[in-house]
Amino acid sequence: TISAAGSALDLLTISPGVLEKTERGWTDSGTEEWVLDLVDAAIRTWEIDPSRVYFSGHSMGGYGSWTLGAHHADRVAGLGPSAGAPSPIYNFDEEVIDLDPGVIPNLRNVPMVVFQSIDDPRVPPDVNQAAARFVAAAKERWGGYEKFRYWEVNGYGHGYPDGGLQAVVEPLTEFQRELIQERVVWQPVLDWKRQFYWLWWDEPTAEAIVIADLDRAQNAVRLQSDADLGGMRVLLDARVLDLEQEVVLFVNGKEVAREMVQPTLGDLLRTARTPDTALHFHASLRVPAGAGADSPGE
Repeated sequence: TISAAGSALDLLTISPGVLEKTERGWTDSGTEEWVLDLVDAAIRTWEIDPSRVYFSGHSMGGYGSWTLGAHHADRVAGLGPSAGAPSPIYNFDEEVIDLDPGVIPNLRNVPMVVFQSIDDPRVPPDVNQAAARFVAAAKERWGGYEKFRYWEVNGYGHGYPDGGLQAVVEPLTEFQRELIQERVVWQPVLDWKRQFYWLWWDEPTAEAIVIADLDRAQNAVRLQSDADLGGMRVLLDARVLDLEQEVVLFVNGKEVAREMVQPTLGDLLRTARTPDTALHFHASLRVPAGAGADSPGE
């Protein structure tokens, strides 16, 4: 179990259950918000390192690890789903043609170990096999996904791998979250998830894909999207870019802002709602209205 794995690896373990037992129990009825509240409560209570938070679980817990881990990829150092998969989208021939939005794009920078037995009668391998293919395609498109491992075996049914969840989680513990990523890919699906790494969006456009790159040579941020990014903020401090120089913002290759960015109390208050201090920023550069909608990104 996850508790035994946590004890063996000297990790604090929190093992919540869904608030309402439905097929998508981890993402409905307020459960998702509750899990994030538990993470924040643990950070406050035990002073754990926010850069070493891991989500892992078996069966339904594997689904939760995939889905919540993707929605909140900026909060985790690694994900270990076992005998669980993200929600698939099938065609009429019952072939997996896609996954729920907000999963594969968001996982670009997250280490993962995904365990699957071919003969699992409850979670057949087709979805996780498809997820591994989608990860490979996303890697070709956006780069990243360097620490993704799909671990497939046979003969274990709906059981755990040898060594239980410890075998899934232990490889992840060598990783710590790196919040200031040079490239972030974000596909929002939650209207209340407004911050993702060093991006802030008051009213995120559901299922839009945003690609954000740091261009340190030009002290710039480059955003790409088919969506109107007006109102999005690039969160800034010395970790992100040099605030002693002008910061330049490009959207779909077009310069839309250039200014000396000043720290503000508003930016600090906006991002300081969590005890995860790495997510706190004291400055931002706002995307002008209409930027992005008129010139689609690649």
